[in-house]
Amino acid sequence: MTRPRSELVSVQDTPYYHCICRCVRRAFLCGDDRVTGQNFDHRKAWMVERLTELVKVFAIDICAYAVMSNHYHLVVRIDEEKAEQWTDDEVIRRWRKLYQGPSIIQRYLAGATLDKAQLNVVNEIVQQWRQRLSDLSWFMRCLNEPIARWANDEDGCKGRFWEGRFKSQALLDEAALLTCMSYVDLNPVRAGMAETPEASDFTSIQARMVAWAKRQQKRKPRNQTFVRKTKLPKQTLPVVPLLRFSGNEKQGKKTTIPFSLKDYLQLVDWLGRAIRDDKRGAISEQQPPILERLNINKDELLAYVSRKEKRFIDVVGTENSMQKAVTQWQRKFIKGIRLAKQLFSVTYVQYT
Repeated sequence: MTRPRSELVSVQDTPYYHCICRCVRRAFLCGDDRVTGQNFDHRKAWMVERLTELVKVFAIDICAYAVMSNHYHLVVRIDEEKAEQWTDDEVIRRWRKLYQGPSIIQRYLAGATLDKAQLNVVNEIVQQWRQRLSDLSWFMRCLNEPIARWANDEDGCKGRFWEGRFKSQALLDEAALLTCMSYVDLNPVRAGMAETPEASDFTSIQARMVAWAKRQQKRKPRNQTFVRKTKLPKQTLPVVPLLRFSGNEKQGKKTTIPFSLKDYLQLVDWLGRAIRDDKRGAISEQQPPILERLNINKDELLAYVSRKEKRFIDVVGTENSMQKAVTQWQRKFIKGIRLAKQLFSVTYVQYT
């Protein structure tokens, strides 16, 4: 049964969400059209460029993304607290990067004298914009609408470009976040579009690995095997601002992904080699330690990352987290409990 977005997105329970959106009829509208032979990879660049613009406007951070041939994945973090700290003028400045706004706002910005009633109207508009700038539905709307319009203009047609509203999946805890991020980052490898994570174009993992390799080149270029073997792609696209991992740099009070970049890269490398059929014989038996800290079943994680998107569940998390969500959301059942029992240990250990 289809549920309203208000029942699927609750920032009070978790700020992390996995979003998927597909092209209409699952046609290859963002890659190689097998019928006409025409290539539409430049539309993937549209997605990256638009994401770069929106992250600078909204109070929503990108943890991971992957732009595929007929769909895309996003793992985001909603930061309502950040939006609440913005001044009214800051909210107006950000919103006007996307939309012009009503005439009364333009008069307000021009320094025109407004009476009390008009100022109340301005305040109501600003508060509405503030709420929208931390709203996942508005973020996805501002991402999908221009892409669809540009694609239709290019094709000389009308109608839907996306098959429907985006699907969202609540990530209830750190184990779920790690699992989903690795699943998204390894999509091109699993689909056979790339041999390695760093060779996966239009993905967050490539952007992170390139940035990490460049930092290592400045420090110890001769002692880094990964740097020597990695062919860095040309930086022809704007870099999407990504939410940073903890333990890398001095973050202060900034929000970060609750595990280290080194652990995550090791996990993605391990999984990336494991899901390649021609590389199974070379898989190391030594699993990344982060799996032990988060009580994740390595075999079930590999099966989860390798699987196709046949069934989409509402939430991902440990069994304890999902049971709490059932109670808080006042629902009798949530799809995904069986997966939680398989993927995560019943006893959840908090990562420190």
